Order: sequence, then structure tokens, then C-alpha cells
Amino acid sequence: MSTENEGNEGNTVPSVPSVPSAPPVPAAAPEGTPQGGPPAPEAPPAAPSDAPTAHIPAVTHQGGAEAPAAGHEQHPYAPPSPQQPPAGSAAWPPPPPAIPSYADGGSPPAWGAPETSEPERPRKRRASGLVAAVAVAALVAGGVGGALGYWAADSNDSSSSSGSTTVAASNSPKDFKRDAGTVAGVAAGALPSVVTIDAQSGDGEGGTGTGFVYDKEGHILTNNHVVASAADSGQLTATFSNGKKYDAEVVGRAQGYDVAVLKLKNAPDGLTPLALGDSDKVAVGDSTIAIGAPFGLSNTVTTGIISAKNRPVASGDGSSNKNSYMSALQTDASINPGNSGGPLLDAGGAVIGINSAIQSTSGGGVGQSQAGSIGLGFAIPVNQAKNVAEQLIKTGQPVYPVIGATVTMEEKTGGAVISDEGAGGTPAVTPDGPAAQAGLKAGDVITKFNDTAVESGPTLIGEIWTHQPGDKVTLTYKRDGKTSTAELTLGERKGDS
Repeated sequence: MSTENEGNEGNTVPSVPSVPSAPPVPAAAPEGTPQGGPPAPEAPPAAPSDAPTAHIPAVTHQGGAEAPAAGHEQHPYAPPSPQQPPAGSAAWPPPPPAIPSYADGGSPPAWGAPETSEPERPRKRRASGLVAAVAVAALVAGGVGGALGYWAADSNDSSSSSGSTTVAASNSPKDFKRDAGTVAGVAAGALPSVVTIDAQSGDGEGGTGTGFVYDKEGHILTNNHVVASAADSGQLTATFSNGKKYDAEVVGRAQGYDVAVLKLKNAPDGLTPLALGDSDKVAVGDSTIAIGAPFGLSNTVTTGIISAKNRPVASGDGSSNKNSYMSALQTDASINPGNSGGPLLDAGGAVIGINSAIQSTSGGGVGQSQAGSIGLGFAIPVNQAKNVAEQLIKTGQPVYPVIGATVTMEEKTGGAVISDEGAGGTPAVTPDGPAAQAGLKAGDVITKFNDTAVESGPTLIGEIWTHQPGDKVTLTYKRDGKTSTAELTLGERKGDS
């Protein structure tokens, strides 16, 4: 907003403006400056070449630039006279006189302290003097406007009583209400139930992972590989988003499923378990929200979508040669080392999976390497994780569904090939087991499990482990180039072998 016309409302500018008084800049006025005087003439008289000159003081504009300095000479035609009243007073600007006061030898006003030299007779070329007066008046008008702008800005900035002109938003972040379905709303509701797990082994080594509150009794659901190093003789702690830390102990863990359950020691009252969704109803393209502690950065929230379902994944725990198998949910939400064991949420905030593995460009495998996210993360479907957790809480050991046959772990075999023999020289097909009763033999290639295509041994195991012992399934297999089907009831195996 311009301040050039403040205090001059309703006044018109004369066609040949008179020279105004010194503007009210926030600096002290020169000593001895007169406070009043006759009105300014329209044009100054000519003055001799040796007459003293009056200078215009420099002022600072509102934007920070300086007006022309007083060194601009007024064609030494202006002899001293008393100064005009300050700008904005009732007498300024005065109406132009009918006859300039200097027409009969009078003196126009001066800008500085009165000069002591005597004016000489004016020259006859009055037209030149009029042009100079117009130019000087234009410069002065700009200088006064700039000075007023600077004074107004300085007054507003330095005076606390004048009030601020800053406009504040009506909805500041602390007052802004975030809907339950937004990412911010989901994160705000879930973060208090997510913990950062610190696992220290007996020799002082360890790492960081994530878990979440499974029930009000203080059970924490996470990955086996997060706690494996400290499960037997180490120390486990769980830290909530509010900074409160609790010691924890392992209730049970399933290496094959890569699932573990912890129990908080001296669990606090009022724990809020995260709601569990239905991973079977998840669709490709659904929104996902991952919470964890990537590289130790606790309470990190990332978003993405479900990129694929039933993705066969085999991953190691980093401390043994045994692998975990899952028919995983694939997501492009950013998942890094430290996110393991954390919840993968849907758009409503329900857990649909446990973040477990990432695809790494270093080494070319799937696992928990120190490579960063490349948008290929994998989560254990929560329906499977829930079944495993309930079994671990109940008995402390996992139960696996089995078909009673050993398959090779080779890839690009066109299916899961039943081995020639089992571990330790045992039969590849367990006598009287489900596969034997269904008529399967060593060398058979299983190509389909129910309606899911099987490409390798890990794919078959991942699909089997999404079921429960006692479930009836259909296997499609090839023998000597001929395709056949067999129905069988899944058996069980207790504990990790």
C-alpha cells in the first residue's frame, strides 16, 4: 500500500508544484532550520553565478533505494528564505500566488539553514528559471513520497503498539483437523502402537527393527530375523513413539515364517493394538502405508501401493543358512533395513502385512542387505502372520502345514520338482504322508497348487504355508509328460527343523 498521499487527502497537485518543506524522515532535522515562512513561489528568479546553492537532503525509499541526493543544484537561483510548513499540515501545499513573491524582489524559501549571502538581481530569462523550478519540484515530490513511505514502514516495524500487518492462516497445523482416511490421520492413529526394537546379542552385536502392539497384554508382533541374534542370550528393548522404553522377551518365533512374538516386561496399561485387516481381500493398486525405523530412524512413515500379490519370496535371517518362505504382498512403499517387522497398513489404518524383505541390487537376491529401497518391498500377509502369532502365544512353537514331500529349490524348472531323496537320505516322499496317499512320486513336477501356478520349490512352499494343517488342496503335476491332478489333506510339522 502506497503512503505517498497520507495526510494530503483531497489536495490537488498544482500544475507547477511548489518546493515542499523537509520531509519527516526519522533523522534529526538540521539545527537552525526555520519552522515557518511565506508560501513557495511558482518559479524562482534568476540568481547570479556566485550565489550560494541550496541542497536537497537524501532520503531512503520504502523499497530501500535512495532518492536523488541534495547535491543536485537548483540552478543557483534560489536565495534563502524561511522554510515552508511541514508536509501534511493544513497550509501545505499552498495555493499558487497570483504574482510570484520574487517578482518584485522577494525571496523564495530555502531547504536548509538560512544563508547569509545577499541575493543578486534576477536575470531576465525567467522562462529558464520556471523550467528549473518545475524540475526541482518533481524531484522534491519524489523525495517526499519516498521519505513518507520509509517513515511509515519504520514506524510499523519498530512500534509494538501499532499492531502487525502480517496475515495469519486461519488453520494452522496444530489446529488443522486431519480426516481419519488421510495419510496423516492414519499415521497419527498408528504411531503410538508401533515400537522400535533394539536387539543386542550376548557378544554386544545387534541391530534395529520394528514391531507393533498385537494385543492389550503387551504382545509385540515382529519378524524372526529382527530378534534372532538376541533370542537366546541377548537383550531386547522396545521403544514407543513417545520415547518410553520397555524390556522385552521372546515368547516364540518361527524361522520358516519369519515371524516372532515378544512380550513387554512390565507392560503399561492402556495399550492400543493395531487393527488387523484381511490380506486376502487386498487388490493390486490399493494404497499402502509403511511405518518403521529404516536405518534406525524411528517413526518413519512412507506410502505406496500394492504392486503385486502372491509373490514367492525366500529370505534369510542373516544368522543361519535357513530360509523363510512367503507368498508375499509386494509394495513400492519405501522399505529399508530397520523397517522389518513393522506394519504395512491399508488406507483405513488396518494392518495387511508385516514388512519383511526388500529386493537388493547388491548381490542380486532378496533379503535384508544394507542396500536402500528401490521400490520393491515384500510383506508377510497378515492373515498368515495372525495364525502364526496365535500359535506362538499358545504353545511357544510354530506349526507348519506340509504335503509330506521334499522338493528341490532350483529355479527355472517349470515347477516344484520332488527330489530323489529327502534330508539325511530319508525318502523324498514320506511314507503314508499326504503326498504318498495322493500317489505322488519322486521326480514328479508340481505345476499348480489349487489355482496358483507353481514355478519352483520356494513358490510351492510359500503357497502351502498360507494354509492350515487339515486344509484340503488340489495339486496339478506332470509325470513323463502327462498332466494329472491329486487331492490331499495337508499334514503338520511342529517346530523349526
